[in-house]
Amino acid sequence: MITIKDVAREAGVSVATVSRVYTGADRVSEPTRLRVREVGSRLGYSPHGAARSLITRKTSTIGVLLPDLYGEFFSEVIRGIDQAAQRAGYHLLVSSAHEQSETFEAALRSMRGRVDGLIVMSPGLDAGTALAGLPPSLPVVLLNSAVHGERIDSIGFANFEGAQAMVRHLVGLGHRRIAIITGADGNVDAAERTRGYRAALAEAGIDPEARWVISGDFSESSGYAAAVELLEIRPRPGAVFATNDSMAIGALSRLREAGLEIPGDIAVAGFDDIPMARYMNPPLTSVHVDISALGELATERLLAGIERRERGPGRHATLPATLMIRESCGARARGAPGRKLQGAGAGGPAARATHNRRKR
Repeated sequence: MITIKDVAREAGVSVATVSRVYTGADRVSEPTRLRVREVGSRLGYSPHGAARSLITRKTSTIGVLLPDLYGEFFSEVIRGIDQAAQRAGYHLLVSSAHEQSETFEAALRSMRGRVDGLIVMSPGLDAGTALAGLPPSLPVVLLNSAVHGERIDSIGFANFEGAQAMVRHLVGLGHRRIAIITGADGNVDAAERTRGYRAALAEAGIDPEARWVISGDFSESSGYAAAVELLEIRPRPGAVFATNDSMAIGALSRLREAGLEIPGDIAVAGFDDIPMARYMNPPLTSVHVDISALGELATERLLAGIERRERGPGRHATLPATLMIRESCGARARGAPGRKLQGAGAGGPAARATHNRRKR
């Protein structure tokens, strides 16, 4: 194995000079820098990352902790984070906690000293409490998570506004019996989307029956199971709003197995607008949120904190929600063209996210 001493001897410089070249220090002349780089390349020298991080106090690695790694939503989040990280010369260390506090805290402990900052998504846990054990100087950005008063930057979607806009749309199509498939209990996103559903029905003077509210956990299988319950309701609701696309896809599958026409017999709508949504049969009406942009903006915020070597000032950014109207809700069948409808909070990509202090 070629070592830093081999490069120094071959280039005719000190070990300290080689170290300065590979850590990007300024105190090396350009001819010397080029000579050392040429020798290192010719010998096949690869700097020892751990040793270099001791000198620079940087690992050039970002830690990413998510509730799960399965599914298109999380793939899109990671894609956005990775794209922004690579542009800045950073790599990712990714783990999942499955919303279990012990696993979450163990994953956080395992990343200490191995990353320059953390991006954490913990919608079902009190992230602030779990993060209390980390050094205050370690930059952290929270995604779709509950945080109250901590000096931590956080980013989320316009969940309430997006759900409210979708249910208003279903009401506008003539639906009065609208069921909802909720997410897991205690989940911040699920609670806000359910609140938006109830607000839109209240506006329309509709009092939802308890049996219209069916529990799910954001998985396809829970959407499928919810549809089994939905089929037992009499009179059956004419529309169902699932609080994420995975559950909408699971529900759509069971409803079609039961011989129902979508949207002729029942309209179906989701939330997130994952890439698969537009390729369903029929294409799924959904609330579009820019999942990849969530990851990109989080990385940009985190890199700024890494540069400052401290946590952010506690800003909250809300990314917009936009309705994507497709055939599954019946809009085309009623003569309305497929179109993008802006819901409250809509605006544009992450670069134009609305920034405000978190108030809840």
